[in-house]
Amino acid sequence: MQPLAAYSRGSDDALDSRAQTVGPTAAPLSSDCLLFMSLIRRARLSRIETGRLAWLALPILGAQLAQISMSTVDIAMTGHYAARDLAAVSLGSSVWLPLVLFMIGTQMGLTPIVAQSMGARRLTEIRPAVHQALWIALVMGLVVAVIVTLSAHPVFSLMHVPADVLPAATGYLRAVAFGLPAIALYETMRFYSDGMGHTRASLMFALLGLAVNIIANGVLVYGGSGLVAVFGNNLPAMLADLPALGAVGCGIATAISMWVMCIALFLYSRTARAYAPARLGPAFSWPSRERIGELLQVGLPVGVAIFAEVSLFTLIALFLAGYGKVVIAAHTVALNFSSLLFMLPLSLGMALTVRVGQALGRGKYRHARFVALNGVACALVVALLIDMVLIGLGPMAVGLYTDNRAVQALAMNLLLVATLYQFSDALQVSIAGALRGYKDTRIIMWVTLASYWGVGIGLGNLLGRGIDGWFVGLGVYGYWIGLIAGLSVAAGLLGRRLLKVTAYPRARWSR
Repeated sequence: MQPLAAYSRGSDDALDSRAQTVGPTAAPLSSDCLLFMSLIRRARLSRIETGRLAWLALPILGAQLAQISMSTVDIAMTGHYAARDLAAVSLGSSVWLPLVLFMIGTQMGLTPIVAQSMGARRLTEIRPAVHQALWIALVMGLVVAVIVTLSAHPVFSLMHVPADVLPAATGYLRAVAFGLPAIALYETMRFYSDGMGHTRASLMFALLGLAVNIIANGVLVYGGSGLVAVFGNNLPAMLADLPALGAVGCGIATAISMWVMCIALFLYSRTARAYAPARLGPAFSWPSRERIGELLQVGLPVGVAIFAEVSLFTLIALFLAGYGKVVIAAHTVALNFSSLLFMLPLSLGMALTVRVGQALGRGKYRHARFVALNGVACALVVALLIDMVLIGLGPMAVGLYTDNRAVQALAMNLLLVATLYQFSDALQVSIAGALRGYKDTRIIMWVTLASYWGVGIGLGNLLGRGIDGWFVGLGVYGYWIGLIAGLSVAAGLLGRRLLKVTAYPRARWSR
């Protein structure tokens, strides 16, 4: 692994110059010898670039896993409290999570802007860009919080939520709403850190949020009885008599962890040496229409694309509702396990945004192409590793989710189907990461909408339900085949776009 100092301009410039030239020779060499030397040099450069990409991607991977673990902790702790509260948390999460992911996607536009400014050494541009992104995050966070608070009861009434679950689900959602402005601000600071190449901050504060969430859940979900079970009967009466809040307590704990992460990362960014290059320029900036427009132009299509992807899986789950409990359970298990492994190529794609953006900022267009294509090749290797895990560890993983033999058998069959789309999935997410580095995000939105909603949902629903008089539907397998087709189309279209962008590097993509 390269040290963090290896991300300096000089080291990357040296790598770029080596990527573009074979080097002088003392005497004329044959074309075969020159080709061999070029291949050896490219292999060495690929190894160096892969190491740098991994140095950025691994902390992002840890942060993603920590954030997923927060949802797992919520489900596990409320599940051990009461089935009603588990249902309330599950229903509430299905409402606020897509909205938060939309906000997060929109804020992703900050990463390539900071990365390109960092690479170009235009350090005075970073701070104002971060300020404008924070304004966007604050407004979006407040708007989404108000929407969630006001719509909680009407939405659950439309969903025909059982009467005994409705108060807990509404209370949980309204409690989480208090933390939504904080998570919007936190993610903005996180993408600022990623653009600076300081991805370890994402890991540190995601782990902090996970720890706070576990502790707060233990106190608020179970109340005094939970504390007594852990610490014994010698607790002060004030703690032992705390009420158990169930799902509402879980929502409060989630909001608390969001605010702790936000405040802690903000204070850290004000004092840590890693952010010193960006502490130039004004310490405060009022909203700027021009800068906010640039951020939304880059980030808003990403938010729409992520929302479309999340809603794809939500719709498939709804379509499968009529196929019975075994099918729903098997689909959930297989999708959850494969989604966990998907964090590997996802983290790689997010790191690729930083590396490509920094190369473009330095004006090293050929090196940016090298970084992008090398990152896509790394994603293919990761997909192969994921397939090996799915085949080798799939039965054991499925056994950890459920003891039902019918669910286990169907889930394992679906995991085998999942091995077919790993390459397409890894390709599309890594290519999308490279395109974000070029600030070319609008195409990601259109490709995602067409591939996921048009091909994925359309073909999946057709194959799943079948056509009377023509062919019998394939059920859950049909929907998963639709997923494979949608991801494959997305990978092909995005790949074509990346080749076009990197072939004409001095065009508008690098501005």
